[in-house]
Amino acid sequence: MREDYLKSDDEDFSSADKEIEKALRPLSFDDFTGQEKIVDNLKIFVEAASQRSEPLDHVLLHGPPGLGKTTLSHIIANELGSNIKITSGPVLDKPGELAGLLTNLEEGDVLFIDEIHRLNAVVEEYLYSAMEDYKIDIMLDSGPNARTVQIGLNPFTLIGATTRSGLLTAPLRARFGINARLEYYDAKLLTRIVGRSCDILNCEFESEATFEIARRSRGTPRIANNLLRRTRDFAQIKGDGSITLIIVKMALKALNVDNHGLDEMDNRILSTIIDKFKGGPVGLSTIATACGEEAETIEEVYEPFLIMEGFLKRTARGRQATELAYKHLGMIPPAQMNTLF
Repeated sequence: MREDYLKSDDEDFSSADKEIEKALRPLSFDDFTGQEKIVDNLKIFVEAASQRSEPLDHVLLHGPPGLGKTTLSHIIANELGSNIKITSGPVLDKPGELAGLLTNLEEGDVLFIDEIHRLNAVVEEYLYSAMEDYKIDIMLDSGPNARTVQIGLNPFTLIGATTRSGLLTAPLRARFGINARLEYYDAKLLTRIVGRSCDILNCEFESEATFEIARRSRGTPRIANNLLRRTRDFAQIKGDGSITLIIVKMALKALNVDNHGLDEMDNRILSTIIDKFKGGPVGLSTIATACGEEAETIEEVYEPFLIMEGFLKRTARGRQATELAYKHLGMIPPAQMNTLF
């Protein structure tokens, strides 16, 4: 089970953590670090729409969790000078709920739907005409008395965010005029983000300390800020409140975050494949049973980062540990073992 500080979603945050997370969020394009090409393009689109006094075209933001999709949607609304209404795909399970939300939007408002790939199919159908023609058709009664009523909507901008763009239906994807994929951050950019967060939290810090947190944050700003908050706790209790390299190393060791940003479960998956199944290939369900974790959780939460960092590879026969995984765990790869004698 992944600890809260290494989760890149914010569902399990305490109310205090959510307030801090909100305070750390940039409010303008100029404050936003990283994703330069996307931000530059969005600046132009937003400015052009503002000059024409038109609503911005509908925007689809997709990419792994914790990279700034929600933050960017708030920035877009802020730069447009518009109100933003926030909801998520699973919440909108009836067309009437979507109709209520859409009819309450003022001209130029922004509607942000998180996890848009989880929208109910019926609700999604109603969204098509709302996005294209700013109209929505509501069915009243049923049977012989059934009739449709068309309701006009104020022009608005829909911003959809998803971690799994492949699950979006083709008709819905085609209705977004602006499509942006957010990428993982490098350590240099994350160091700037952690430094900015330290300034907001009024923490003294060493540049080496912020780089160490950034390096182990799995390329994700939200995880970097989570680790910073936990390190701040250690600095307050174990030190003098200043975030130093020694304090960071102590905190991350206590939190079971190793030099590559892997946590206890990541290392357990790798050691299970190597120790019990000779490095693979081995099926996902077998790994899940051996590790005591759900197969879906391993596939969606742990596996992407392990593959991205080169510790794991997918083959037609199953998952296989790479040479890097053996070195990381201090073991000799089979290929080298055969050449020893």
